[in-house]
Amino acid sequence: MSRTALINARLVDPASGLDEQGALLIEHGKIADFGAALFRDGVPDGIETVDCGGHVLSPGLIDMHVFTGEPGNEHRETLGSATQAAAAGGVTTIIVMPNTQPAIDDVALVDFIKRRARDTGLVHVHPMAALTKGLKGEQMAEMGLLKEAGAVAFTDADHTLENAQVMRRAMAYSTYLDALIVNHAAEPSLARGGVMNEGELASRLGLAGIPKAAETIIIERDIRLVEMTGARYHVSQVSTADSVDVIRRAKARGLPVTCGASACHLTLNENDVGNYLTFCKLDPPLRAEDDRRAVLAGVADGTVDVIVSAHDPQDPETKRLPFSVSAFGAVGLETLLPATLSLVHNGDIELGAALRALTCRPADLLGLEAGRIAKGRPADLTLIDMGVPWVLDRYKLKSKSKNSPYDERRLQGRAIRTIVNGKSVYVQGEDV
Repeated sequence: MSRTALINARLVDPASGLDEQGALLIEHGKIADFGAALFRDGVPDGIETVDCGGHVLSPGLIDMHVFTGEPGNEHRETLGSATQAAAAGGVTTIIVMPNTQPAIDDVALVDFIKRRARDTGLVHVHPMAALTKGLKGEQMAEMGLLKEAGAVAFTDADHTLENAQVMRRAMAYSTYLDALIVNHAAEPSLARGGVMNEGELASRLGLAGIPKAAETIIIERDIRLVEMTGARYHVSQVSTADSVDVIRRAKARGLPVTCGASACHLTLNENDVGNYLTFCKLDPPLRAEDDRRAVLAGVADGTVDVIVSAHDPQDPETKRLPFSVSAFGAVGLETLLPATLSLVHNGDIELGAALRALTCRPADLLGLEAGRIAKGRPADLTLIDMGVPWVLDRYKLKSKSKNSPYDERRLQGRAIRTIVNGKSVYVQGEDV
């Protein structure tokens, strides 16, 4: 049907501060109306009705840091399987990274991603394009043409742009396009060879460490370049207290600097590596508990703008290896929301702050229409059961890869319905 009424819902819209019991009307894939008074006297005939059971109805989640394997490594993940995982996790929009094979540094590849997602995907898919050709850090990509083709930002993904002159030129050019520059902060000569957070635990485990300074050195350099160029700049993931402090001070000076943090870095720390658990080998690495709490405080006060999954599917052959030689990365699309909700249940952050970092804030950074409950906006919505307890079984994940650090963990809260353009693409326990 073209008209659907979602009734008996707790409407939560972080952008406007809305938090009330009410209903929402969808017409032709858009939000037509909503509020406490809507359908108070009943739903008229001819409108499909969905009873939300008093659960939270929020804007659909936007995950702006997703690695997939298509094109080039479809055995790890396809756009189809990634969007199935996203739908099951309440994510209605994913932003895919350009480190595919070949890299997304050409207009034809941006078009390929958009067409494949349209043909095989359940949720919205937008690509970030490569900042430099081939992700080699040597020559700028054709940013103007790539943006015109549909790229929402520019990044070299998990490759740090080491050359400061190239970064300066890219930033200067991006100001003419009003384009967002995204960088992975890890000074290569310091991070090279490291496999976990540098510190006492790494020494006891006999593993090479990655110092915190590797992250802050790049961020501080790039902030200097922002001062020179005025570019909009985003740190893809921060993981240390020093990084949060640097960005907080840059924002206080009015610089257009933003950052993200992964749900894993907000809920796990270096101790979760435990007995060489390769599913917890991440880039940036899981840090000390003091760093985790500092990044979490950054989310609470708005210094950290977005929470991402950093979804990075790896096949068993690259994870069933000694920790020092196993691949970095974890899947996260289906645990992004539950992991974030654990912070709400613990009293670490308010629900509104958590959802803001998952909805309207990434939408604002990327210039997307989604991320809000407002009349005329796309009906991209997530229905959340805040209290349902469950245990993660990685073999039941929709993702083709199963490398989740939350395997067998007890979680509370999850998406029970995901709506994209007014259509339910995921309903817990049902085939849609």
